[in-house]
Amino acid sequence: MEFNRLKWASRRGMLELDLILMPFLENIYLTLEADDQARYESLLSCEDQDLFGWLMQHKEPPTEDLKKIVKIILDNTGMKRS
Repeated sequence: MEFNRLKWASRRGMLELDLILMPFLENIYLTLEADDQARYESLLSCEDQDLFGWLMQHKEPPTEDLKKIVKIILDNTGMKRS
């Protein structure tokens, strides 16, 4: 997916998600391996409520690929809880 499309897809309409996803996209995404970039693109197809639960660490993503990209996002945005 081209970067401008990713920007639009990363804007979720939920402030908490926008504050996590937009800086991640702008600062980290381009440094990721191709597989992790694909995982991020896949993550964007998920429902906002699921993303919120995963990124706020209330729920665990259902697949290993989603778990991996959520961990990468959390580790790179200072959201990871100890």
